[in-house]
Amino acid sequence: MDAAGYTTLSRQSGLMREMQVVANNIANISTTGFRREGTVFAEHVYRMDEGPSLSMPHAAGRAVDLSQAGLSMTGGAFDFAIQGEGFFLIETPQGNRLTRAGRFTPNEAGELVTPDGNRLLDAGGAPIFVPPGSAVSMAEDGTLSAGGTPLAQVGLWRPADPLSLRHQSGTLFEAGELEPVEDGRVFQGFLEESNVNPVSEIARMIEVQRAYELGQKFLDAEDSRARGVIETLGR
Repeated sequence: MDAAGYTTLSRQSGLMREMQVVANNIANISTTGFRREGTVFAEHVYRMDEGPSLSMPHAAGRAVDLSQAGLSMTGGAFDFAIQGEGFFLIETPQGNRLTRAGRFTPNEAGELVTPDGNRLLDAGGAPIFVPPGSAVSMAEDGTLSAGGTPLAQVGLWRPADPLSLRHQSGTLFEAGELEPVEDGRVFQGFLEESNVNPVSEIARMIEVQRAYELGQKFLDAEDSRARGVIETLGR
C-alpha cells in the first residue's frame, strides 16, 4: 500500500471513532447532566527524503462541551441543578469524581447518595447527612437547612486545569487538582438536562458517514488500480 492508502486508512479510523462519539451523544440526549463530546483530530507531518511530506491524521482525543443545558422542574427535595460553572463532587470506589447529574436520595444512614450509591460531598469534602423525615430546603449557594437549622453546604467544584477533565463513564468525570466555585448557583427541585443538540448531532453523523464513504470509495479505487498494475506486469 502506498502513502495515500495509509493516509486514508488513518483518516477512516479517526472517522470511525468520531462516529462512535456522535452515536454516544445521541444515545444520551435524555440523560440527566450529560455533557456532549467531540473528537479532536491532530495532524502528524513526516518529511520524506524525496518528494512532498506525508501527512497522517490522528483522532485520539475528546473534547467535552461544558455549555449550560436547560433545567427541568421535578419538585424533588433532593433533586439539585447547577446554574453556571461547577460540578458536584461524588465519592466513588475509584476516587472522587465530578458530575452535573443532580439526582440524589438519602441512604439508610441519612447520607445523600446518587442512584448508584455514591455519596455526595459538601464544600469541605465530607459526606452530607440529612436527618430522617426532616423537610429540607436549599439556598442558591447550596446551603441545606432543616427547620431553619443549616445542615451542610453542597460543594461546587471545577478542575484547576480545564484540560485535566477526563470523561470516565456515564456522567462522571475525573480531574486533577480541584478548586471551589464561588459564583455557581444550585436550585432545589430541578435537574439539568443533557446539553446534546439532537439536530446538530444527527447532521454531524450524516456528515461523518458521507466522509467515511468517500474514503472507502478511494480505497476501493486504489485497490482496483493496484490489481490492474499487477495483472498487467504479470502477463
